[in-house]
Parts: sequence; structure tokens; C-alpha cells
Amino acid sequence: MGTIVLSGTVVLVILGFGNHNWWLAAVALLFLYVHYGRGSSSASSSGGAPGAGGGTPDDYRTYRDRRDRQARWERRYRRERPLQFRRQERTKGS
Repeated sequence: MGTIVLSGTVVLVILGFGNHNWWLAAVALLFLYVHYGRGSSSASSSGGAPGAGGGTPDDYRTYRDRRDRQARWERRYRRERPLQFRRQERTKGS
């Protein structure tokens, strides 16, 4: 699929020397391919949440790993900077 898209882009660029609108078409084609075509990432397809897109178990595993990593960082921040954490909690409640 990538070869076809790249070949089409080259053809559109060559045609663009006569009419610059073809260059815009080439850019649009590359954008669509990069954004939607190359097996879009799990975060963009499922919204990054489990069950949002009916993703695969690997999607959920990566979500869970990311969530656990964030929780570890938050616990570490609370442990190493207790005064800043309390200040944040006070301002958050107001």
C-alpha cells in the first residue's frame, strides 16, 4: 500500500510542475496516508481508554502499563515533595 501511495505522490508532484493544484493533491494524499493509512496507532483508534473502541488485549495492556507508570510517578512525587503536593491539593479544592 505504501508503494502505491508514494508512486501516486511522485506522479502528482511531476504533474504539479504544470499545475500547482496537483502539489496540493500530493500533500493531501500523504497527509491522509500518514494520518489514517499506516495502521493507525491504538491511542488514536480507541481514544486511549479501554473498551472505547473494542481494541485488542494489547491495546488494553499498553493502556494499563501507561496508567500504572503514571500512578508510580504520582506516588513518587507525593513522597518526595509533600509540601508541594499539599499545596496543589489545597488549590485544587478551592
